[in-house]
Amino acid sequence: MKIAVIGFGAAAIGLLERMKDTEHEIHVFEKSPDIYSSSISGIRADGKLFVSSEMGGDIFIDPILQRKLVDFYINFTERKHVETGKSFSSQTYYRQFYEKGFMPISSEFYHIGTDQLKEVLFNIYAMFGKSSNIHFHFDAEIKSIESNNGGIVINDSDYFDMAVVAVGRSGHKLINKLIGENPTLVQNNTKVDLGIRYEVPNHIVEELNKEMYEFKVKYKSRTGYMVRTFCNNPSGFVVTENYGDFTTVNGHAKMREKSTNTNFAILASLVLTEPFKDPIGYGSYIAKLSNLLAGEGKVILQTYSHFKESKRTKNLYRVLPTLEHDKYILGDVNLAFPRRIIESIIDFVENLDTVIPGIANNDNLVYAPEIKFYSNRLNNITNPKLKFIGDCSGATRSIIYATAHGYLMGEAILNNHFSNTSL
Repeated sequence: MKIAVIGFGAAAIGLLERMKDTEHEIHVFEKSPDIYSSSISGIRADGKLFVSSEMGGDIFIDPILQRKLVDFYINFTERKHVETGKSFSSQTYYRQFYEKGFMPISSEFYHIGTDQLKEVLFNIYAMFGKSSNIHFHFDAEIKSIESNNGGIVINDSDYFDMAVVAVGRSGHKLINKLIGENPTLVQNNTKVDLGIRYEVPNHIVEELNKEMYEFKVKYKSRTGYMVRTFCNNPSGFVVTENYGDFTTVNGHAKMREKSTNTNFAILASLVLTEPFKDPIGYGSYIAKLSNLLAGEGKVILQTYSHFKESKRTKNLYRVLPTLEHDKYILGDVNLAFPRRIIESIIDFVENLDTVIPGIANNDNLVYAPEIKFYSNRLNNITNPKLKFIGDCSGATRSIIYATAHGYLMGEAILNNHFSNTSL
């Protein structure tokens, strides 16, 4: 078959790894001008890989396959040098968090580091480039995908036997267009995570970082919202993430360059009910409102005490931001976020302080907005010649799960099971 793969990210990498050197002719279309400028958020920023059955997606991925794919990425690093850790392998820490109402999440972590990721991505691309059946097309944005004569036509010109869409969350415009043309693609679209990036001095979480590198916990706040930590970065850096029409905050860590702060996300999970059907639109609206207050391309920075008291921050004290100065403005997150979200985050931080003293210090830093979009859960049976893999499918939300989703889809295609696969 002649197959179009839309986007070159984690999911596409999994698909290509399974289908390289086969009889299928594969064309990869990436909107970035070249491999050096491609923006694959999960792989470009931080490169945290994990093996877990408790997070990463809504499909079952065999831990054996997860470890195989972790090794795949690590093999493309320089000297196979990564940072590792295990979340809550210690029963002592597990009990400490559990007794205070938290739900600890167990996982194995492998941190590549942002500074190694460009090399890793290029090495993977170069490896696939040697396969005679894989062809890359950069600066190739796909604006239309249509069924025609039992196959797929992209951009009203190129015919393929099937297309696999792997555009990640950043490809939401294309996904929304396809959904608009075929609403039956959507199975579920009610979730979005809204919150902050929190930054504290290393010494406050030093023991926890040494024990497990990344701690992941959930907490049922008094508002009823489930609140969770995400993407902990010991000695890391806060960065902004540009979605084109709005800017959010994120964090990463490097292997060689270290800061004196640790940052992590605190996110409240919203599961809304009918007639709500646009979680990306809702999250985008909150982000744009925050950007309106902060200025174009900037996020809001506030001290924790002012965040609690709904006061605008005008000066910082002991904790200095790792985010570049031209990327933020001192302000008040309360002007942009719904109060119930603010109260949920405060409840989470205050309770976390009972386990980790100093987490609720007045001068710790709050950045906003941090938003994690759950793409619409798409139906992969609707059109047997059009498949969705990775985060854009709504089935995954991590590098390894997205890569595994692509890998399993490749396996289904090779075994001629793609027509009825519900992956």
